[in-house]
Amino acid sequence: MKNFKKVAAIHDISGLGKCSLTVIIPTLSAMGIQVCPVPTAVLSTHTGYGGFVMRDLTDFISDALNHYRKLGADFDCIYSGFLASARQIDHCLDFLSAYSKALKVVDPVMGDNGKRYRTFDDELCKKMISLVRAADIITPNLTEAAILLNENYPANGLNIAQIKSWLVRLSQLGPKTVVITSADISGEGISAVGYDAQNSRFWKVLNDYVPAHYSGCGDLYTSVLIGGLLSGDSLPIAMCRAAGFTKLSIKSTYSYGLSQSDGLLFEPQLPWLNGYNDFSGFESI
Repeated sequence: MKNFKKVAAIHDISGLGKCSLTVIIPTLSAMGIQVCPVPTAVLSTHTGYGGFVMRDLTDFISDALNHYRKLGADFDCIYSGFLASARQIDHCLDFLSAYSKALKVVDPVMGDNGKRYRTFDDELCKKMISLVRAADIITPNLTEAAILLNENYPANGLNIAQIKSWLVRLSQLGPKTVVITSADISGEGISAVGYDAQNSRFWKVLNDYVPAHYSGCGDLYTSVLIGGLLSGDSLPIAMCRAAGFTKLSIKSTYSYGLSQSDGLLFEPQLPWLNGYNDFSGFESI
């Protein structure tokens, strides 16, 4: 019998605008993985909309963990994403400690396009380092990588040597695997780049350019990456699978001229996840 995996996803849920748990749950479910949502906040819309309403669920996180402990519940992966307060990082650390054998994935959601999200202050950004130190895998975008390293955002991109240096420095914070999901490489375009510290290997998957920016891309990418790794993919194969599905969803959304705020048209593409077998898109760097 197949060993079905369970992921505890500590993330927010937004009503309008597809991102976070409304992306994570269907994507991992399509890959045969059970998602157990632990919502950090409920938002009327994602933060890209103006005047959104948010309810902080900090106390719920610890209550949920205590209940799972009483039940003797087990998880194959703990996956944290958007956090609404610095206190929530402590609760995430409790989750990671309680399930020490689980794969620990931290998406350090803090900003994009060189700017921090409006809900993130200095305290929360600094405290994110403690969560990164406890992770096995982190999946920052380039903005978040710069914040974690206390570097200026590289508006003109980075060369390969600089990218590799950033990956190594991020790994030295604690995680043995680092994937920067959208690195602007000078002269080459936007790529996902990964570092496997255990084997000292660097990987790159080039992304096709589309002149639009959609919410939820990082959530979609990290979800497929996790699904691939839990199903036995190597890191570059999982990166290739995640990039392929994200690219397909972005191009489909753009082709229909849909609103960028509404997020990705990924639902019709979900069957692709279980039929994809072209993994020629990655290279060692």
